[in-house]
Amino acid sequence: MDQLDQRAELGDFLRSCRARLRPADVGLPDHGRRRRVPGLRREELAQLAGVSVAYYTRLEQGHGQNVSAEVLDAIARALRLGATESAHLNHLASPRTRRSGGGRTARPQQVRPALRTLLAAMDGVPAYLVGRRQDVIGWNPLAAAVFGDFGALPAAERNLVRLVFLDPATAELYADWECRACEVVSNLRLYAGQHPDDERLSALVGELSVKDEEFRRLWAAHTVADKTHGVKRLRHPVVGQLDLAFETLTLPDDPAQCLVTYHAEPGSPSADALRLLSSWTAPPVAPPAPQRPAEEPA
Repeated sequence: MDQLDQRAELGDFLRSCRARLRPADVGLPDHGRRRRVPGLRREELAQLAGVSVAYYTRLEQGHGQNVSAEVLDAIARALRLGATESAHLNHLASPRTRRSGGGRTARPQQVRPALRTLLAAMDGVPAYLVGRRQDVIGWNPLAAAVFGDFGALPAAERNLVRLVFLDPATAELYADWECRACEVVSNLRLYAGQHPDDERLSALVGELSVKDEEFRRLWAAHTVADKTHGVKRLRHPVVGQLDLAFETLTLPDDPAQCLVTYHAEPGSPSADALRLLSSWTAPPVAPPAPQRPAEEPA
C-alpha cells in the first residue's frame, strides 16, 4: 500500500460525517420521505453551510485546494464537528505537502535519556512512551507486567494498534475491547490526516486491512479522536480484574511523543493487584556487605 490519497480521504471523511446526521439533528424537516442513503443529503448540508451544492460536491470529490478557512469552519459547524474533527478536516483540505517524520527515510524516534530515567523511577505506575503511528518506544517494567513484554517483540511489532487487532493476548486483556479498538483506530485516523505521506503508516493500514475485518470496518468509519484520559478495564491473566485510570501527556518539545501513565484508585482491589505486580518486577535488593568486627582497643 502506497501513501494515503489525501483527496480521497477528504471526500470519505465528509461523506461519513454527513451520513451520521439526521435532518432532525440540525433542525431540518424530514417530511417522512424514505431516504436512499443514511444521513443528510448534499444539498441539505450545503444549505446549512451557506455554500452552493456544486461547490460542496467538489469538496466531497476531493477538490479542496484553496478552500478558505471560513468555508471550512462553516462546513464543520454544519456537520456538528468537535474541535478534534474540525482540525482533522482542515488538515485534509490543506494543500498536500510532505511533512516531516513520515517516510522510510525518517530517522527512528529517540527517547531522551532523562525520559528513560523518569520511566524507571515511576515506582508503582505503569507507564510507556508512544511515538508515531502509536509505536511503543519506551516503557517501564510495570507497564510490561500489565500490558505484555514489549521487549520480547521485534521493534516493528511494538505498535498499540497492531497489538489490539493481531495479538490474541492483548485482545483478551481488554474487557472493553470494542472501545479500545475504536479508540486506537480513531487516533490513527487523526495521525493519518496530519501525516498522509507516512509510508510506514500506509504499510500498517494495509496489513491490518488485509488481516482483520473489524479494523477495515472501523477504518472506513473515519472517526477521529485524540489521546486524552479515561479508565481502562483489564482482565489480567495473573492478578485478575484491573480498573486503571490513564493520563496522556504530550511532550512539549516533541508533540509526536506522548507519555501514558496508569494508576489505580487508592485502597481499591486494583491498587492491591498493581502493588503485587510491582513487587514482582522490583529488582532484587542486594544483601548488605558483612561488617568487619570492630578492633578492641589495646
